[in-house]
Amino acid sequence: MEAHVGDTIVVHSTHQGEPERTGEVIECHEPGGGPPYRVRWAPDGHTALFYPAGTPAVVRPGPSRS
Repeated sequence: MEAHVGDTIVVHSTHQGEPERTGEVIECHEPGGGPPYRVRWAPDGHTALFYPAGTPAVVRPGPSRS
């Protein structure tokens, strides 16, 4: 998995009825975008060190529309 500051991490639930988790990468510990990542999780804004496992996906921000 590769993620960079500003990317969104989405962790899909492995249990029916459980919501997915989303958070913004605010710090990368490896220069090439490897884990672990410091993530600000929605909706409460808590931050935590994240080591990917299970079903995470990275969503990169698209180009700005001005």
